[in-house]
Amino acid sequence: MIAGTLTPDAGRVENTGVSVGYLRQDLQSSPASDREATPRSVALSAFDDVLALEAEEERLTRALDEADDHESEAYWNRIEKLGRVQERLDTHEAHRIRPRTEAMLAGLGFAEEEMDRPLASFSGGWRMRAALARLLLQKPDVLLLDEPTNHLDIDAIDWLEGTLDEYDGTVVIVSHDRFFLDRMVTSIAELARGRITTYEGNYSYYLEARKERRALQQARYENQQKKIEKIQAFIDKFRYNASKAAQVQSRIKKLEKMDRVKPPPPLTGGMNLRLPQPRRAGEIVMRLSRFSKTYGEGTPEAVPVFDEAGPLAVERGDKIALIGPNGAGKSTLMRMLRGTEPFDGEREEGHKVDMTHFAQHQADVLNPDHTLLESLREAAPPSREDTELRSLLGAFLFTGDDAVRKKVHMLSGGEQSRLALARTLSSPANLLLLDEPTNHLDLPSREVLVDALQQYAGTFIVVSHDRHFIDEVATNVWRVEQGRVLTFDGTYEEYQWHREHGTAAGTFSSEKGASERETSENSASKSDSAQNGRASSVEAAASQPNGAAEQNGTSDADSAYASMNTYTLRQTVEEVETDIEELEAREEELQERLADPTLYDDARRTRETREEYERVQEELSDAYETWEKAGELLLEREDG
Repeated sequence: MIAGTLTPDAGRVENTGVSVGYLRQDLQSSPASDREATPRSVALSAFDDVLALEAEEERLTRALDEADDHESEAYWNRIEKLGRVQERLDTHEAHRIRPRTEAMLAGLGFAEEEMDRPLASFSGGWRMRAALARLLLQKPDVLLLDEPTNHLDIDAIDWLEGTLDEYDGTVVIVSHDRFFLDRMVTSIAELARGRITTYEGNYSYYLEARKERRALQQARYENQQKKIEKIQAFIDKFRYNASKAAQVQSRIKKLEKMDRVKPPPPLTGGMNLRLPQPRRAGEIVMRLSRFSKTYGEGTPEAVPVFDEAGPLAVERGDKIALIGPNGAGKSTLMRMLRGTEPFDGEREEGHKVDMTHFAQHQADVLNPDHTLLESLREAAPPSREDTELRSLLGAFLFTGDDAVRKKVHMLSGGEQSRLALARTLSSPANLLLLDEPTNHLDLPSREVLVDALQQYAGTFIVVSHDRHFIDEVATNVWRVEQGRVLTFDGTYEEYQWHREHGTAAGTFSSEKGASERETSENSASKSDSAQNGRASSVEAAASQPNGAAEQNGTSDADSAYASMNTYTLRQTVEEVETDIEELEAREEELQERLADPTLYDDARRTRETREEYERVQEELSDAYETWEKAGELLLEREDG
């Protein structure tokens, strides 16, 4: 309706003269009707007005070159017109449109040689990227993006975030990518039960604010119900008492005029998914020797994917996120691990390994004539009761009679993907290979899957572009790029820190030699992890990014206090004690303010109060740490 392609049944959408750009979630066809369209031509069409001016400039220049009479009025009119066209080209910075277009396409993952390939040869996801490039280059006043990260890899999503962060216009986003929402949006509009409720802040703030708003409404509802019960009890008790008739009538009228508070609506979701308990596998679940893989080897069309990558080992209990650019070989590696993709190297499966696999397009193999329950029964072990299978279907939003009667061919593409995932998770496997399991899942369903995988006792390897999802479930990160696989212990957030500051910084630079690559791989290998323990040292590294431990083992802060004389140290302790008293008083004042229900009537004041409260808590934490370290050193000196 905002884009103007749908008319509301009631009310109206008023456009005050702003331009609106709309990226649909699913492009049914190429964003350009021209069969010979390329990603470059589609993106460049954002500058149709400039291209038209360039064509006019070329026409006028050609006409002037071909003119015989250089003194005629028509000749000089063309010169004047050409001057005006060139002025407009300068105003539009025409010389920059092609570099900008190439940079935009490159940011979205197009290689230079792909920019001039026929668009028809690309998948729908890549055609969507071309349409997104065109839209971003147009720079409309209002940008409407429906699931813009669906077909982007992690690197492209990072690039899109940076682009949108600098975008001058208004951006409205529909997305199931929680990490993306947390980083990009400044307000949330929740659509539920036919109503829109707005919250200031990002997605994480919205979750907390919604909980607080719901608790406040519940409290108001319960208080009013108690009041109503008391009034009704008075009415019932004295209804037939003549001396109380006036008071009874007064209370009856009071009830009739009362503005009733509605109870908060039930929360959507409330689902509870638990994966079947698998049997215990051996210590090493899977090994790959050093391996290589080339498609079409020995032919002119050969496509190398891996070149002497690995070796890789999957240990029992590993939760591995497999990431990297689209086309780098993630799905190929998953098939190699599964044992369905031949390669140069050796694959060794561990002891008592029960493996199951979810592929992006697994929904395509579903029997269209089965009901949902029959389809799930087909994949589940015979020991699982129908009640368990119904619960599993309910966890994936298939409830009531739908779970029994609805046929697979009646499901949407997203529903078929959810059913395929439910089938995958119905068996008690101790090794899960999951390729984009969150595609087509809404945010509540993703949280259910996160919770289930966090509780899962087995081992899994997951390919996903959902950064919040992999940060919540993964304890190891494998990055696939440039024909090799680098492994990192820790969460996705820790991996990011390593990429920017630590052992992984610059790892994928093409200028680095093979020996340096070996060093980088070895530094992140599991053998080193086993020797030094499974605990990650990322937090310590983050707090001391320069490895700033002194030779005597003290930190920068400790050595700073050690350099103080006793008088200065005592003064520091006294000052920080005063700071703590003031901060604690401020903290208590903010806690009282947060407990006041009227605060939540003003979204901006709520946000500012919460931010100040969090800031005070951080300052208190720092003050306590300073007081503890400096105070301990002072005590040692005074006792000594």
